[in-house]
Amino acid sequence: MSASPAISLHRLSYVWPDGSPGLRDVSGTFPTGRTGLTGRNGSGKSTLLRVISGALTPSSGTISVGGEVAALPQLLTLHRETTVASLLGIDRPLAGLRAIEAGDVDPRHFDAVGDDWDIEARAAVALDRIGFSALDLDRSVATVSGGEAMLIAITGLRLRRAPITLLDEPTNNLDRVARARLGEFIDDWPGTLLVVSHDVELLERMEHTAELHDGALTVFGGPFSAWRAHQEAEQAAAEQAAKAAQQALKVEKRQRIEAETKLARRERAGRQTQLGGGIPKILAGRRASSAQVAAGSLRTTLDGQVRAAQAAVDEADARVRTDERISIDLPDPAVPRGRRLIEFTGAEREIVVQGPERVALVGANGTGKSSLLDRLVGSRGGAASAGPTAEAAPGGALAQLPHATGRLLTDRFGYLPQRLDGLDDAASAVENVRSVAPGTAPGEVRNGLARLLLRGSSADRPVGTLSGGERFRVSLARLLLAEPPAQLLILDEPTNNLDLASVAQLTDALNAYRGAILVVSHDLAFLAGIGIETVIEIGSDGALRARGGLPE
Repeated sequence: MSASPAISLHRLSYVWPDGSPGLRDVSGTFPTGRTGLTGRNGSGKSTLLRVISGALTPSSGTISVGGEVAALPQLLTLHRETTVASLLGIDRPLAGLRAIEAGDVDPRHFDAVGDDWDIEARAAVALDRIGFSALDLDRSVATVSGGEAMLIAITGLRLRRAPITLLDEPTNNLDRVARARLGEFIDDWPGTLLVVSHDVELLERMEHTAELHDGALTVFGGPFSAWRAHQEAEQAAAEQAAKAAQQALKVEKRQRIEAETKLARRERAGRQTQLGGGIPKILAGRRASSAQVAAGSLRTTLDGQVRAAQAAVDEADARVRTDERISIDLPDPAVPRGRRLIEFTGAEREIVVQGPERVALVGANGTGKSSLLDRLVGSRGGAASAGPTAEAAPGGALAQLPHATGRLLTDRFGYLPQRLDGLDDAASAVENVRSVAPGTAPGEVRNGLARLLLRGSSADRPVGTLSGGERFRVSLARLLLAEPPAQLLILDEPTNNLDLASVAQLTDALNAYRGAILVVSHDLAFLAGIGIETVIEIGSDGALRARGGLPE
């Protein structure tokens, strides 16, 4: 007897407040164990997880879950004042415990602690496993890296041990060591796990693979590679069936035309015979009437065959995927090869980024890569604005770490921060782009967003309601529409939240871009794909070291 599913969905729909659909009539089940949920950006994966977790109330349909549901939000790094204790999910019992230890015997503190009298000790053990200590419980998200925040939050979910756990893009910002730790967590996760991810290595650790595509949910028994092989075989068969159906339709249409030609010849021959007086008029009339009935019957039969062939084509075509891909066309900034754009010190020698050079900034989580970029572009208070900015005059932006300093030597740069926190969540995608491109016509802004698959209601919805991938595309649009074009793109983890097709498209666009690129990424395949020429590594001591190749 098979086990009951962990999550069951029946005709589940969600409509955003502006009336645009987030989910439409989704039905299906997720089994117990580990399931990876994949699908293109904007297909509704994050929305589905938020509905399952209870963060959003479905507009219609029902959900059945086999126990308490705990969830990791996709955009947790945006909440910069959140503490490590809150990320771990122990802030309430910890506050109650500390109040009791300080002499406050209010019953509500005992209620908050419940049975978790050893919560601080258990948290200390869990934090030690990922390189933190109990002294870090009061630190805010703003003081840790994005990868560290992600790993802390996932550690907190393990401490909670809910029957069902939902993770949304858990490998975002994680370095190789942290990904290995996450892999260990995943392999022996307590309870059922549903993971939304575009990370192929993570998806390979799953027992099942699910896909949300065009509003339909399908579940396959096996990891991502087995599912992809199955899908590719299905698509090959579907494409062959579509070709055969098209050929059959052509045959039916040709036979219909040939039949019509024969009928026309017979009618002409009959009229000529009648006009020639070869047979009596009554007999000729009977023959003509009989011929018309036969012709009508033949036409009806042939038309039915053509309609049936057309229906077969439509059905076969529906099985062939035509997934849209984002279209990125980066402008040519015409950067002279000798133009100095960034100067870094804090290494054995001065490091200069100049001309259309491609540089990767690498290092373990927590070494300060994002902080260096934030301060390099002249951000204030730790918040960096997405998209082009002219606040930093040439030579006027200074970044300082314990051993690393840098100067930005151009005001024509575009910045895509890791946290994507420079957007106005209450404003629409169109309004966010126009705020950095006020001279660009609204129609041109909409066309640019449409190339990034943000159309219609998606372009007009508040950015705060968009998925991580959609939010990334709004930030990217702010770079694309800069005028004059940016001489330098500074990108912090640009492949976060992107599906595989979008990563490939971004790689192609950056390969065609003729300006300079400074990029932080733990995705070695992506870095190799965009032709990185120089690698600058930040060590644990904060010092910069330049070398020629990517890490192994």
